[in-house]
Amino acid sequence: MRPYTINGKTYYPAQVSVGDTQKGIASWYGPTFHGKKTSNGETYNMYAQTAAHKTYPMNTMVKVTNLDNGKITTVRINDRGPFVSGRIIDLSKKSANDIGVVAKGTAPVKIEVVGFHGHTISKDAPVSERVVSGGTFMVQVGAFRNKSGAEVYQRQYDGKGGYKAIVREFEHDGLYRVFLTGFRSEDEARDVAQSIYHIDGAFIVRQ
Repeated sequence: MRPYTINGKTYYPAQVSVGDTQKGIASWYGPTFHGKKTSNGETYNMYAQTAAHKTYPMNTMVKVTNLDNGKITTVRINDRGPFVSGRIIDLSKKSANDIGVVAKGTAPVKIEVVGFHGHTISKDAPVSERVVSGGTFMVQVGAFRNKSGAEVYQRQYDGKGGYKAIVREFEHDGLYRVFLTGFRSEDEARDVAQSIYHIDGAFIVRQ
């Protein structure tokens, strides 16, 4: 996707490349969610090498290093989350156990993109193979146990600024989340959330 301009500001669609890194807190999820649907429609298997990330494309391969002990594991992104401030990745129980996160529950980690479509890719591969761009983003504006509460929020936000509000049920935690949709970059989503909706610290999620 090419850069685009809204209200005089130019936005650049997010690209994810082999070698991209992030640092933050990893958590894990297990028995409560085992056998339920992930965001990409798969059945969650806590014994598989998978993880949830808010914006990496589905099936992105990620190397996760526990900064406390140096242990490393590689996971495939097949879910969205974690929806907790400061956390950057939610590991399956198997992946968390591999790097010593299960007992403590969380750990500081470095994550690095190492491939796409479920396969690792060399940094020397052609750009077309090691870069993924495009896609649209959403902003979470609320999460509710009851669908009726989510629908009230949906009506409150729908259409404001020209963006559509939707309700999605997340089977793995039973919550109804309200999202604003149609953003073509993380920057656009964050700017609109803060300037029009006055939502600080909103969760930005790739669809």
